[in-house]
Amino acid sequence: MGEELTPTVIVRVFVPNKDRERVEAVERICEVGPSGKLSLFTDMLGDPICRVRNSPAFLMLVAEIGEEIVGMIRGCIKTVACGKRLSRNGKHDTNAKHVPVYTRVAYILGLRVSPNQRRMGIGSKLVQRMEAWFRDNGAEYSYMATENDNLASVKLFTDKCGYSRFRTPSVLVNPVFAHRARVSPKVTIINLSPSDAEVLYRRRFATTEFFPRDIDSVLNNKLSLGTFLAVPRGSYRAETWPGPDLFLSDPPRSWALASVWNSKEVFTLEVRGASRVKRTLAKTTRVVDRALPWLRLPSIPDLFRPFGFHFMYGLGGEGPEAVKMVKALCGFAHNLAMDKGCRVVATEVSPNEPLRCGIPHWKMLSCEEDLWCMKRLGEDYSDGSLGDWTKSPPGMSIFVDPREV
Repeated sequence: MGEELTPTVIVRVFVPNKDRERVEAVERICEVGPSGKLSLFTDMLGDPICRVRNSPAFLMLVAEIGEEIVGMIRGCIKTVACGKRLSRNGKHDTNAKHVPVYTRVAYILGLRVSPNQRRMGIGSKLVQRMEAWFRDNGAEYSYMATENDNLASVKLFTDKCGYSRFRTPSVLVNPVFAHRARVSPKVTIINLSPSDAEVLYRRRFATTEFFPRDIDSVLNNKLSLGTFLAVPRGSYRAETWPGPDLFLSDPPRSWALASVWNSKEVFTLEVRGASRVKRTLAKTTRVVDRALPWLRLPSIPDLFRPFGFHFMYGLGGEGPEAVKMVKALCGFAHNLAMDKGCRVVATEVSPNEPLRCGIPHWKMLSCEEDLWCMKRLGEDYSDGSLGDWTKSPPGMSIFVDPREV
C-alpha cells in the first residue's frame, strides 16, 4: 500500500465574489452547538468581513484544499494607547500631565477551521500568515479574544502560537424589556456632537488602555448613534451647553459619558437549543410586561429568533456620584435600544472598572471573564518609555473599540 499523501493547504486572501458562499457554509458547520445546550449563532448578513470592515486596516484570509475552503481568519490593525508618561514643557515645569503612549496593535478574530479538517495545522498556518501581514504593516503587538473555557482556542494561541494571557474583561449584557427603563429625574442627559465628544475623550480618557488614536473616526462613523453626557440636574442643560472647554474648566461635582454603537446593522445573533418550555416561559414574561408596563417587571426578550443589539463603549466618569450617572446612561441606552428594535444592550469593561456597579446586566447573558491573549510580534522593537506591554499590569479601565465587537 502506498503512503497516504498529506493534502496541500493553500492560504490566500479572501475574494468576496468567489468565496462568500463557501465561507458562509464553513461558518454554519463551525457553529453547530452541542446537543441539548443553548448556543449563540451569528448571521453576518452576507458580509464575512463585517466585523473588521470599519477598522483602519483589515484583512481576511482563507485556507483552501483543492476547491474546498476549510478555514478562515480575520485581522485588523489600529493605533491605541498602551500606557502613559509625564509630559513637561520645561525642566522646572510643575504642571506636568500624563499623555498617552501609543503603539500599533493588531487584533485576530473569526478564526474557523472545518471540523473534519482539524488537527492538521490549518489554524496555525492561518495565524502565521495573518501575523506576517501584521508585521509588514508595522504592528508591534497582536491580541485575540476568546471565552475562558474555550480550551482548544486558548491552547492553540498560548501553546502553539506564543501568546500569553493578558486581560480578562467582563462582557455585561442586559435585556431590553417590554417597558421603558426609568431614568432618574435628578440627572440630565445631553447628546454631544462628535467633535465635542472627541474633546472630552481626548482630555480625560486618552491614557485608558486600548484607547484608539483615531477616536474621531469611531465617533463619526455612521454606526455610532451618539455620545451622551450625564450630569446632575440643574448643572447643565442641552439648550445652554457651553462646549467641552468651558465644561471641563468648571465641571459639575459628578458626571459620566458613554457612546452607543449600532451593531444591529452589522450582524445579528440568535440563541438556539432552547426547549419549548423555556420559549413559552420567556414569551409569558413579555406578555405580562407589555400588559402591565407600570410594574416594570423584568421580561426575557425573544432571543430565539435573529436579533440585533447596541454596544455601549467609551464609558467613563468622574466624581462621587459617577456610578449614579452611569446608571442613568444605561437606562437611557436601554430606551434607545427599545426604540431601535434591539433586544439587548451590551458593554465590555475591565474587571477593575470602578463604574461597573452602575451597569445593569443579567448574569445568565453575560460573561464575567472573557480572555484576551497577546503576543509581541518583534523583539527588534524599542521598549521606549513603556517596556514590553505584554508584561504590564492591568489598569483600572479598558477601552473596547466597537468596530471589532
